[in-house]
Amino acid sequence: MTVNDRTKSFAITKFDGAWSSAPDDLVVEEPLEIRLGFQRKGRPRQQSVSVTMRTPGQDFELALGFLYSEKILSEIDKVKEIVHCGDGENENVVRVELHEDVDVDLGKLQRHFYTTSSCGVCGKTSLEALTVTGYSPVDAQTSISAETLTALPNALRDAQQVFGSTGGLHAAGLFDTDGVLQIAFEDVGRHNALDKLIGYSWREGLLPLSDYVLVLSGRASFELMQKSLAAGLPIVAAVGAPSSLAVELAEEYGITLCGFVRDGRFNIYSHDWRLGASG
Repeated sequence: MTVNDRTKSFAITKFDGAWSSAPDDLVVEEPLEIRLGFQRKGRPRQQSVSVTMRTPGQDFELALGFLYSEKILSEIDKVKEIVHCGDGENENVVRVELHEDVDVDLGKLQRHFYTTSSCGVCGKTSLEALTVTGYSPVDAQTSISAETLTALPNALRDAQQVFGSTGGLHAAGLFDTDGVLQIAFEDVGRHNALDKLIGYSWREGLLPLSDYVLVLSGRASFELMQKSLAAGLPIVAAVGAPSSLAVELAEEYGITLCGFVRDGRFNIYSHDWRLGASG
């Protein structure tokens, strides 16, 4: 999918000291339904598990990342195939088909997720929910220099193809500790961009991401930190502000969380030892 497939032009009226007409490219936002396909008593079944508003593109990575980060699936070899439901590649329903011998907890799947481009998956209100679902602290000894960290947001921005023409997309980028960008994904939803990154990493056998640094183009919310924890990320750097619950999660689960990473400076909210902070 090209940049043009993820943008749509609108005729607008502008005021810049005088009135004028001009075209304006906006990022495309469409719903994506994620379904899980499986066998039950020898018969094919499917269950809807999520509807999210997303930017079309990397739908398979998004579906995988969602299923992994929400602990619906934990082993990639259980996945037989991923298909769009319907004709063409731009359909807004994706089915993740499991192998015939994979058992599915139907009770767990009764929880239907509805996500939006602004808030992510709703319903998690406490850190206790993470403990119940079996999340483990990140104990990686990964570290990065302050000078390297400050350069990462600009490197991520340079990699954002669609943002340059629309200004309306979030991004999640994976960097090594030398500051080299490994992969980056864009989406109208912060959580979708990260799910695409996690889904790609899971499919390629890269998880856990204990040797890498995650850079977020916006704020750091609880939802994004939960997904970072699921992926085993030791360092998360956000251009924007973190929420209070995001900081509490990072502190409890061993993640170094940095916010306001821009213009050569940043704040460290938890586990500052990974950046060699003195106090």
